[in-house]
Amino acid sequence: MKGRGEDEMQLETFFPYRLAIAAEAFSRNLVAVYGQTYGLSREEWRLLFLLQGAGQVTSLDLSRRTTLDKVQVSRAAQRLEEKALITREVSVGDRRLKDYTITPAGRALFAEAFAAVEARAGDILGRMKDRDRQALERGLAALVAAVAEAAPDGLRLPEA
Repeated sequence: MKGRGEDEMQLETFFPYRLAIAAEAFSRNLVAVYGQTYGLSREEWRLLFLLQGAGQVTSLDLSRRTTLDKVQVSRAAQRLEEKALITREVSVGDRRLKDYTITPAGRALFAEAFAAVEARAGDILGRMKDRDRQALERGLAALVAAVAEAAPDGLRLPEA
């Protein structure tokens, strides 16, 4: 059996693993706010986040702008509609699509939840030194650009 030498792969030092672990831990801290306090799933949160500033958005656009597939969008939208936070209608322009709109109740809930989520994120990021946070911002921007440049067409990041 091989020992733990320097040339051996170590999961804890593998960058993609470390990035995924950090992102998941950060995300779980935010889920604790919008999930436990406001009763929203990650998918529901993402849809509300996109709809709150967009007015009306089609199901296709929601899929393109998130990491969610069409089924996840549809299920999350159904739950949001049942909670009266959004409305869904068949698109006039393309009957295969649905048009989604946030309701006044959805806007109010999102505004309250966003303030709490932003405070939690700020608390976490505020524990970093300014130079480290600025380096993280630059590093994330560089990573996003590199992924966009290197990724095959089917593996692109969600549209902004």
